[in-house]
Amino acid sequence: MVDAMQQRASHGTSMKSFDSIVMKFPKIDESFRKCKTIFEQFDEDSNGEIDKEELKHCFQKLEISFTEEEICDLFEACDINEDMGMKFNEFIVFLCLVYLLNEPAVSEAKIKMGLGNLEGTFETLVDAFVFLDKNKDGYVSKDEMIQAINETTTGERSSGHIAMKRFEEMDWDKNGMVSFKEFLFAFTRWVGIDENEDDDE
Repeated sequence: MVDAMQQRASHGTSMKSFDSIVMKFPKIDESFRKCKTIFEQFDEDSNGEIDKEELKHCFQKLEISFTEEEICDLFEACDINEDMGMKFNEFIVFLCLVYLLNEPAVSEAKIKMGLGNLEGTFETLVDAFVFLDKNKDGYVSKDEMIQAINETTTGERSSGHIAMKRFEEMDWDKNGMVSFKEFLFAFTRWVGIDENEDDDE
């Protein structure tokens, strides 16, 4: 995952400021909501989360030849609260990781899963992460976050505070570094996708 992000970082980013990321929230939110139907198809018992067996079934249905080990790795990577079930926000992160793996089997799966129209969204997210990852090491540090926000806001005293707040929202494991996965989870929250997303709000 980190390797994939470092590779992408070497291509640079089209993002010019943190604001340009924020401007894309509505479009990203719309794309995420389209994932809901895919999620519901895979959630065979309709309990609001996808378990490992359901994930295996969905891969079989889509004729994706991932090994048992790869499926388990992907599942565990996305099950951030380790409750053995993938909720909607975790599923979005899963789709993005699948997209980034970009293996031939995955390319075919993307078409079958209807992910073609999500590619733009995932590219935007990768772009946003690369913009924040100033030293291109595959992680975003506190300093990089402050730098990114300061580039946007000219001399506002609150900008450091905003940067810290955003950083804390992203740094799930509190180790002072944000991985792309953590960034994605924070992003689903920022655009208003909750882990217990339901339609009768």
